Amino acid sequence: MARRPARRLSYGNLDTIEYIGPRPRAPKRPNFFGGWVILLISVGVAVWFVRPLLPFLRAEQVSASSTSADALIAELAPSPVFGSRLAAAALQQTKIETSYDPAYYKIPYPNGDVPSGKGKAEDVIVRSYRALGIDLQKLVHEDMAARFNEYPQLWDLKSPDSNIDHRRVQNLQRFFARHGTELPATRDPAEYQPGDVVAWSLANGQAHIGIVVPGPGERRGEPWVVHNMGSSPKWEHALIDFPILGHYRYNGQAAK
Repeated sequence: MARRPARRLSYGNLDTIEYIGPRPRAPKRPNFFGGWVILLISVGVAVWFVRPLLPFLRAEQVSASSTSADALIAELAPSPVFGSRLAAAALQQTKIETSYDPAYYKIPYPNGDVPSGKGKAEDVIVRSYRALGIDLQKLVHEDMAARFNEYPQLWDLKSPDSNIDHRRVQNLQRFFARHGTELPATRDPAEYQPGDVVAWSLANGQAHIGIVVPGPGERRGEPWVVHNMGSSPKWEHALIDFPILGHYRYNGQAAK
């Protein structure tokens, strides 16, 4: 008996003999419900972790504004405590727009100053003390003239220079250590009082300096600092942002 030829089944334009790939399947419908569940879970996790930080974030947003500075200056300036008055003078510096300028200037002596609207970190210290009648230019120069070899020999100078000596962190550190109180350079904020002078080492190794002041508003009990890192004097919560090189308290009266 003659065999009947095999029947060839077809799938679209391809038959089962010719088609060698996986069997085509109808596309799945997108699961919108599953996507929303994942999104909601992600949002929930983010809220769960961020929520405990909200009080901190709100506290950080307490405005160190000109208005809050005015309120604190009005409170501190009449104080019988020298450090409070110095903190008020430092806060006053934050209200003066000052372009960062580390250049050497030939200035008058005594009570000399670089041009108004210019300055660097050391000038915040000098101007704050000068507001209380203490001329660091004169005091540092006189001390260096008497004991030049006891000051840092970092600038290849053979004698004091009244134009620049008081505008160098290391010289101010030496002066405050000699004539004020040198305190432990701890990272414990509780050890710092308004009016304390702090020197830091920045990430690039440069020495930096500022004055401790109270924080704004509800953060009145925290030690903040006034310093100039390059964009005018700022009132910031930055006391322990950098390694601390020195901590000093000087009220204009020789301690030793």
